[in-house]
Amino acid sequence: MMEKLVIEGGKRLAGNVKVSGSKNAALSILVASLLIKGKTILYNVPRIGDVWTMLDMLRELGVKVSVEKEFVEIDASVIEKYEAPYELVKKMRASFNVLGPVLARCGRARVPLPGGCDIGTRPVDYHLKGLQAMGAEIKMEHGYVEAIAPHLKGTEIYFDFPSVGATCHLATTAAVAEGITYIRNAAEEPEIHDLFNFLNNAGAQIRYIDSREIEIKGVESLKETSYSIMPDRMEAGTFMIAAAITEGDVTIEGIDPQYLKPVIDKLREVGCEVLEFENAVRVIGRKPIKPTNIVTFPHPGFPTDMQQPFTALLTIADGISMVTETVYDSRFKYLSELARMGADVKVEGRTAIVKGVPELTGAPVTITDLRAGAALVIAALAAKGISELSGLENLDRGYEDLEGKLNSLGASIKRIREESKEWVL
Repeated sequence: MMEKLVIEGGKRLAGNVKVSGSKNAALSILVASLLIKGKTILYNVPRIGDVWTMLDMLRELGVKVSVEKEFVEIDASVIEKYEAPYELVKKMRASFNVLGPVLARCGRARVPLPGGCDIGTRPVDYHLKGLQAMGAEIKMEHGYVEAIAPHLKGTEIYFDFPSVGATCHLATTAAVAEGITYIRNAAEEPEIHDLFNFLNNAGAQIRYIDSREIEIKGVESLKETSYSIMPDRMEAGTFMIAAAITEGDVTIEGIDPQYLKPVIDKLREVGCEVLEFENAVRVIGRKPIKPTNIVTFPHPGFPTDMQQPFTALLTIADGISMVTETVYDSRFKYLSELARMGADVKVEGRTAIVKGVPELTGAPVTITDLRAGAALVIAALAAKGISELSGLENLDRGYEDLEGKLNSLGASIKRIREESKEWVL
């Protein structure tokens, strides 16, 4: 049954909110649990669509999964299947990363080419070249990738661009390969460090030699372990920007401010007051919002996942802002939806030119991808009147009870079923 969010704008947000576990870290760690011939217990796992999809993937491979109130238990003592179903991989790109761990466990793996958010071309070349360098024979036919390798061996891998997905995938696989693997020009996002902490907790030997070079000493096997997943910095950033656009005063708890330095710096540039604590960030919104320029880059640069939410804030800035997207080639599709709310935006190549308007107005809009959903929610919080957001399956992929948390801060958001018009409590 189709659902939508109905948001009454103009409500000032205030109070404290605690972020859930990291989506990206959780997905990588769930994949890595395939390497452990026993039980993995994970705490702080976010209850979101992408996690449910990944857990379904593990079940399809024959892994035992138990979801409890406080933790998720994975038992990968036995992997019964080496082929991942297309119905799950097409939903979420991260599920492609089961290829390497299943290959390492079974000597063979067959996985469809990935799907996920519609934000541009994201080829899997780095993934496949890395597995080939470890000794895998790769075949691609009928939309599937098949890999065969009785034994994986350590190797040297170089990325032309620091890919987060490929870094996680290949480092995880190399953890049980024979010998030493070096990955150069690797990504270094905090979620990758969390993945490596988990793997090392299970007996892997992975370390950064410098900021973009990783050394992985392969071990014969990994041991059973338990681990608590890091907080979601993208969810924290979303609440920070929501506070800014509503002239609010919100303290986001359970997050290390160091994870969000680029976002904090930009919020200060546009005129917000940001207070940093050991495990929290307080944002006090001030108007007028000043214009600024943003260029996305891999960590420690401005995160591409915060580009869309921050652009929503800049739509009401007092002047013209330039937002340049360098990571993905098609992440501006949501701007046509912001324009329906009165935003003055146009795209030239990889740059969005955002001319601030005095106010946004409520409108029916469609969420095209996960972070576009965050941007439209943020815009609707500040818009005059009522906004109706459809396409919630994209938003629910990465946010746990977003409307509930925002309502606890003073927002006015209802989730309704479109057909029956019944309120969902």
